Amino acid sequence: MHIGVPREIKVHEYRVGLVPAGVRELTAAGHAVSIETGAGEGVGLADAEYRAAGATIAPSAADIFSKAQLIVKVKEPQAVEYQMLRPGQVLFTYLHLAPDPAQARGLMASGATAIAYETVTRKGSLPLLTPMSEVAGRMSIQVGAACLQKANGGRGVLLGGVPGVAPAKVVILGGGVSGTHAAEMAVGMRADVTVVDRSVDRLRELSSLFGASLRTAYSTAETIERLVREADLVIGAVLIAGAAAPKLVTRAMVGTMQAGSVLVDISIDQGGCFETSHPTTHAQPTFVVDGVVHYCVANMPGAVARTSTFALTNATLPYVRMLADLGWQAALKKDPGFAAGLNVHAGQITHEAVAQALNLKAHPAPLSSAAA
Repeated sequence: MHIGVPREIKVHEYRVGLVPAGVRELTAAGHAVSIETGAGEGVGLADAEYRAAGATIAPSAADIFSKAQLIVKVKEPQAVEYQMLRPGQVLFTYLHLAPDPAQARGLMASGATAIAYETVTRKGSLPLLTPMSEVAGRMSIQVGAACLQKANGGRGVLLGGVPGVAPAKVVILGGGVSGTHAAEMAVGMRADVTVVDRSVDRLRELSSLFGASLRTAYSTAETIERLVREADLVIGAVLIAGAAAPKLVTRAMVGTMQAGSVLVDISIDQGGCFETSHPTTHAQPTFVVDGVVHYCVANMPGAVARTSTFALTNATLPYVRMLADLGWQAALKKDPGFAAGLNVHAGQITHEAVAQALNLKAHPAPLSSAAA
């Protein structure tokens, strides 16, 4: 199979869909790999390294899209990219379609088959979302601490405090992968940390993991309202696979927060879990509503592109190899968890949660030789 990797073009996105080690694995298995020139530069990977691994260097994205059977990316295709997709072509990348009807329409119109990293499942987990959730969770505390600095619009509070001065109050909404990694960082920085989740079992696990250094709270509107009002930093780390994130923090709640408090919305890729959120970029990462600083960058891990690229491609390479070796139909038929990643096929949305978020009807694709 011919696999193509274009350079990412989203604002301040430096990650790349394959690293040279992955190219070497694929070419050794008999597949052809084309990499757009400069695609790896943002993470310190030169064209020469890709050539040495067996890749062909393509002069442009148009060349990649026109020749490759399988397109492997990191972020959702931008308008200029999904307009280059064609029927029979397979796209494998993060999509996050629930809050992005324009992209959904573009992919449907292309006739291509689009498989989303974020909805692939394995034994109840999301294996291709997990590495970036780990990065985003850890980053959320770093960026939150920076946003709390007075020069950046914050309250001027040091996350861990100092002897004689109380630490910042950090509230983490969601005890999943991102929330747990955020908690680990915040506890390590000696903040006053509370994790909120609606799973009592998960709260028990977190209590066992962190002991007395972490508080837990069961998620109700009243609890969230009280904790948010008192918080210096709130991390939104809520996820429902494929679906739009629930709005756990209302605009009214934001209005009760202290001026200079900070909201970091990890869930922004899925629409955000704060009612006042809207996507931002690394170029302009924050905005202020009612005196509260909002950090809502939709590709947070792109800021630490090298770490993120290697973490992501470690997880995605086995799936890329399966697609290349078997073809998308056989690969998805062989692995039902992989099949859960199928979001768009033959002009239709195939994933139920994504379709509901877009107010469309889901049309599951037949995974047989009859499918195109």
